[in-house]
Amino acid sequence: MHTRDVASLFRLALEKGPAGEYWHAVEDGAIPFREIAEAIGSRLGLPAVSVPVDELMVPGYFGFLANIVTQNYPASNLITRRTLGWEPAQPSLLADLDNGHYFPAG
Repeated sequence: MHTRDVASLFRLALEKGPAGEYWHAVEDGAIPFREIAEAIGSRLGLPAVSVPVDELMVPGYFGFLANIVTQNYPASNLITRRTLGWEPAQPSLLADLDNGHYFPAG
C-alpha cells in the first residue's frame, strides 16, 4: 500500500472508526503464497517450486517465519470499506510486484 492510501485510511479510521478496532488495509485478499512466490521469482529469474511442509519447518528455509508461510491467513478489506467508506486506490499486490520498482533493473 502506498503512502497516500495509508494516510487516507488513517484519517478515515480516526474520523469514523470506533476506538480499538483493527482495519485491513489490503487491496486484495487471499492471494495464495505460491502466486506471490511466482511473481517474485519471475522478476528475479528464479523458479517457484513446491516444498513439503515438513521441509519448510527446517530452520534453513524460513526460520521463525516458517509458521506464517505454512498457514492460511486470508484477509479482507470488506469491513474496512463498509465501515470507513474507504476504497483502495493503488495497484493490487501482484500488479505492484509486476511494476518492477521492487527489483534491480536488469
